[in-house]
Parts: sequence; C-alpha cells; structure tokens
Amino acid sequence: MKRFAWRRGPKRELWFAWYSTVTFYCLYGFLFFIVTKTQPPGKPWLDPQEVVQWFAGRHDRLLIGFALVFLTGGLSATAIALISYSIRRMSVSRAFAYSYLLLYAVSAVPGFLFICVAMTTGAMRPGRNPALQQWLYDLGFLSFAGTMGVFLIGSLIWMAAILLDKNGVFPKWFGYWNLCNALTEVVTAASWIFYKGSFAWNGAIVWWIDVAVWAPYTAVFIYLLRKVVVRDDFGSGPMPDLPKGIRTPAAMEAVVP
Repeated sequence: MKRFAWRRGPKRELWFAWYSTVTFYCLYGFLFFIVTKTQPPGKPWLDPQEVVQWFAGRHDRLLIGFALVFLTGGLSATAIALISYSIRRMSVSRAFAYSYLLLYAVSAVPGFLFICVAMTTGAMRPGRNPALQQWLYDLGFLSFAGTMGVFLIGSLIWMAAILLDKNGVFPKWFGYWNLCNALTEVVTAASWIFYKGSFAWNGAIVWWIDVAVWAPYTAVFIYLLRKVVVRDDFGSGPMPDLPKGIRTPAAMEAVVP
C-alpha cells in the first residue's frame, strides 16, 4: 500500500487538485471533440435550414455529451484553484492570485457553459423555429470562441506574477509562453465581426492557430503544476529544487520537512 501513501500525506489536497485537473482536461477533449463533435466548431455561414440539419445530425451526441459535461464540469475549478495556490506561493502580492481566481471563475460562464446550454437547448426541441435554432447555434459558438478576453487578462496576470516572482515557482520561460497564449486570445475578438475566412470562429487564425498554441500550453502547465506540488514545502521563501530520483507520489512527500 506504499504506492497510495500520498493520499494520507500533507499534500493530499494538492494531489487531489492536480489529478482532478488532468481528469478534467482529458474529459474536456473527449466530450467536445469525440462525443458532441462541437469542436472543431461548425461553419458560421450556415443558413437556418442547414443549422436545423446540423442539430439533427448530432441530436443524441449533444444531449448525452453535454449531460456528462454538466456532471463533470466542476472539475475545472480544481485547475483554477491549484494555479491560484501556486501564485500565492510566489513572492508577489496575493492580489495576483485572487484576481486570477476571480477572472477565471467568471470566464467559465461565457467561455464554457454558454455553449453547453445553447447546444443542449437546440438539440432538445428539433421542431423549433429554424431562426431560433440558428440563434442558439450562433450563441453557442460565439460565446465559446469570442469571449477569450477574460482568459487574455488571466494569462497576463499569470505571466506578470511569474516574471516578478523571486521564489522560482515557475520557470521564467513559461511566463513568456503565457504571453504567447494571451496574444492568440486577442484575435478571437474578430469572430464577432467576420463569419468567413481566417478570422471567423472556425478560421485558421481564430481557431486552428489558437488551439495549436493552447494545447501544448495546457499540457506544459499541467506538468509544471505537478512539479510545483512535488517541490512545495509550504513555506514562503524560494521553492526547493526537485530532489533527484523522486518520481512516485509516495516518495514526493519526503520533500516536506
């Protein structure tokens, strides 16, 4: 049972948050890309009848997939909490952590839940007026792709905290990667203006390049958060270096004095 000893260690809450974060992002990709097939997003230029056909072709997928999203979506809070905790571990003001926490708590509504509600509503009553179906279709994808401004500010806050930090919680290069992620979120505002081309919500710039940056960025910050949990000594000074040879969660508890 030694391999599960970390569950009773002083870092059990941190490990719970980290594993929940991994679970959330795995489910996110599976449910949005495989089950509901709402990512990559639909075409912005569909007319009302084509939108009705789009909903009809995904009726069961949308209802089942987003029902699972509503059941498991709360796991996203663990990622926000763990990142906020890591910012508090830095030498910067706690205002950075609380600002990040507040911004991402708010952004979960337009950037995550609106598409779920809109698509479920559109699929639930297929006999609705096609014009209303198109309105729900537009609401879902515009809210998902076009409300990245909140995420933009959150990325800049995280970047500033990392670059100002003297405790070495995250490497400085990751702070600049936050800037790259923020810049890809700026261009998503164009999806509110263009419905065709690279700046539409399914365009090469607004969606494909954004995802090409966001996907590895997410994988990297999950890995770096794991290292934060390993190195954390619950102090307020510089973070200790990662001890050599430590690979398993049970052994990681030895980092805490």
